Amino acid sequence: MRLIVFHLLVGLTIYFAESTSKFYLLGVVGFFMFRIFYTNNKNEQALIAAGYITGFEVFSRMTGGALTYEFAKYAVIMFLLLGMFYKGLHRKSWPYAVYILFLVPGVLFSAINLNYGSNIANAIGFNLSGPVALGIAALYCYNRKISMSQLQNILLAVLLPIVSMTVYLYLYTPSIRDVVTGTESNFAASGGFGPNQVSTILGLGTLILFSRLFLIRNRFINIIDLALLTMIFYRAVVTFSRGGVITAGVCAILFLVVFFIKAPPIRKATLIPKFALISGVAIVVWLFTSVSTSGLIDKRYANQDAAGREKADLTTGRAELLNEELQAFYQYPLTGIGIGKAKEYRLERTGRSSASHNELSRILSEHGLFGLMALAILFFTPLIFRLSNKSNLFLFTFVAFWFLTINHSSMRIAAPAFIYGLALISIVSEAKKKQPALHRKSVR
Repeated sequence: MRLIVFHLLVGLTIYFAESTSKFYLLGVVGFFMFRIFYTNNKNEQALIAAGYITGFEVFSRMTGGALTYEFAKYAVIMFLLLGMFYKGLHRKSWPYAVYILFLVPGVLFSAINLNYGSNIANAIGFNLSGPVALGIAALYCYNRKISMSQLQNILLAVLLPIVSMTVYLYLYTPSIRDVVTGTESNFAASGGFGPNQVSTILGLGTLILFSRLFLIRNRFINIIDLALLTMIFYRAVVTFSRGGVITAGVCAILFLVVFFIKAPPIRKATLIPKFALISGVAIVVWLFTSVSTSGLIDKRYANQDAAGREKADLTTGRAELLNEELQAFYQYPLTGIGIGKAKEYRLERTGRSSASHNELSRILSEHGLFGLMALAILFFTPLIFRLSNKSNLFLFTFVAFWFLTINHSSMRIAAPAFIYGLALISIVSEAKKKQPALHRKSVR
């Protein structure tokens, strides 16, 4: 409860003095660096640090706190590399080392193909930081033995800065009715920042809270989580950016299905009332949103404009971007066109300079065959891992979050990379976690 109150105050403070956002981010990085070194990464401090930065990334960009646009991804990479120094890697995580190697040739082709005058370092950093962060997260997390309580601490670290951002959003736009005039994604309702990124991270917060309501058996904590779920879900919906909300909904249902299958019979009987309560809250939030937006939110999800006319393109231009990148892949299937070249390729062909929204088509167009093999590793390795290790009930949920997010928001933020990594952990009982290891050389 104290952590929740503290982060409510963080959101309040940053709203009234946005300059504190930068100092807070630096303080967070320093705090977690100290914790990792002081404890020798005990209790997975590196994962907690990476999770907190993941949750804070969009809020820091929104309030001018990010030192660089890609700072959070670099910080996640740094924390997890420190964690590897103390905890090592699992020997069977090698496919992700190969995945990272498959990204390297694109750097060479980028240097060859990018237009004269283009900032090659910026192009590579912007487009490669996310995939590299994913590779490092997967390397660190693969079959890492973590108790459920430790995983809950990691997810709580992701959630807490999202709570701060939600407070900021309510203060930034207290009246949604005053700022909603159409069915397009709404910057004013998103803290003046990109609705797609805001919706994505709020959707992640919604998913985490949804899972906590089933996994944590404490009525007081459940009441707090339900209140936070209501607040965060509402702000996610009113961004008018559908990707994050739909992703959260699909992943929540997937989690519930897996949880129901794995739950003992005595627990299954309690799931229906809980799900009914959460569904009721979601319906009330939607009805309230519909009233406060004069029905525009209903038209948004029905793919209509403010006048009720159906829009021609359900994907708001994303399908066209995807087709253009696939054309680049068909044209250069072996080498790709080089990292960061997709934007220039689109400009040369159509006269429009638009960033990709789909990581799958981008990696194919820019990396060619190497990108195709990298994607194959990302898709099939978790499935193979699942065949021998069924301990992580979040595996399908987190992989689905990664896949759905990169299809509507590419890898603009660290969240899909970090959450993908968490899908690969091995959940063990508290008793087994506390047992001292007899020998280590055959494991790590």
